[in-house]
Amino acid sequence: MIILSKVLKESNQFKILAIKVAAKRTLDNALLLIRKFITTCDKYSEDMDFSLLAPSQDFDFTQYFQPIVDQFAMVGREVEIKKKDKKNFCKVESAFLKDNTDVYDITFQTEKSIKIKIEVDTQPPLKFLTEQKLLLLPQSFMTRCFTLPDLFAGKMHALVYRAWKNRVKGRDWYDFEWYVRHNTPLDFPHLRERALQFNQEDITKESFLEKLNNRLSTADINQVKADVLPFIHNPKDLDIWSNDYFLQLAQMIRFE
Repeated sequence: MIILSKVLKESNQFKILAIKVAAKRTLDNALLLIRKFITTCDKYSEDMDFSLLAPSQDFDFTQYFQPIVDQFAMVGREVEIKKKDKKNFCKVESAFLKDNTDVYDITFQTEKSIKIKIEVDTQPPLKFLTEQKLLLLPQSFMTRCFTLPDLFAGKMHALVYRAWKNRVKGRDWYDFEWYVRHNTPLDFPHLRERALQFNQEDITKESFLEKLNNRLSTADINQVKADVLPFIHNPKDLDIWSNDYFLQLAQMIRFE
């Protein structure tokens, strides 16, 4: 039942993305961040993250609401879209969320309600590259997304700086492993730009690796595994996971 729920959630995510592209108000001003849709990663996605191509104070995500509601109504799905009040976020939720990131919940009324969170960064860190990717479901369409090296940079920034205290986000670790195993280079200029904007730190490659190694060596690996377990197909993929395993992965990072 848990797996079925996650499959339904991801199928709805694809549908949402296709609707946005089909609408004339397409993704000209926004690009997809979640690399689940553009890679072969086996981890389920919990939400959808978007970013503008350039900072804007005027971007209005609500323009997409009605096309999404109308399209799902055509297949018998009732959809409710709400903008979330970040004042009500707990410290864990808000610790890694910028003031200029808008958050929305899309709720599907099925046998059991399925909720998808959408985040839109209206003041994105720059120095990134994008590319067009073809997706074939629910119909063929093109969408703009970060290149893999820039997605890798965003993920490593999250892994190093995310303030989860005792709640380690193992999904960051899973993605880190995926990028290294697929020989993806890390776009350091974009990572540096993220650290400057989010954390007011001007990092070097050496200082970044020092921070990364500290995070990898001190985290509770059992908590790391426990977080990612509900999101993957094969639990045995985690058997090799240890602090030393990830420290060795860190030695394999290639910068570009």
